[in-house]
Amino acid sequence: MELYKQYPLRLHINRQERRFEVESWVTLLDLLRERAGLTGTKKGCDHGQCGACTVLVDGRRINACLTLAVMQDGREITTVEGLAEGEALHPLQEAFIEHDAFQCGYCTPGQLCSALGLMQEGQARTRDDVRELMSGNLCRCGAYPQIADAVCEVLGIEQQRGEAERRQDRGPFTTGGVLA
Repeated sequence: MELYKQYPLRLHINRQERRFEVESWVTLLDLLRERAGLTGTKKGCDHGQCGACTVLVDGRRINACLTLAVMQDGREITTVEGLAEGEALHPLQEAFIEHDAFQCGYCTPGQLCSALGLMQEGQARTRDDVRELMSGNLCRCGAYPQIADAVCEVLGIEQQRGEAERRQDRGPFTTGGVLA
């Protein structure tokens, strides 16, 4: 077996057909970042545990680090770069900005793609549903209440935070006095 043998691959990425020649061991994440130049999709844990690499494949959420690119031949791939229509942001992107639903922003591309997938799945009816269905996307900054606010707004779900979320909003976490 030839280790570096390449296979032809055709993908529709963000509404554009792209062709590649890839080795069988290249993940969809590495193809998107290193060969398609779409670095908005982040490499977090590289084990499918953090959700930073979430993209949509034929409209369904998937961890791009856990699938081989050759397995997605002919599929429609949507990354964070494909959410906006020209200069017009997707309503989720606008809601994330409005609700300050990011801090460092590293998880934001995965959160946005996951939220869009969640909307298309049509299973979220409550704020708790949103939190549960987004639980595969981790935010190390702890912006979960704002992320849920943004997604609920776009879904038209009435906002009602639980006690744990209200406690999280009581103020910023500090490790000590701030020097002026």
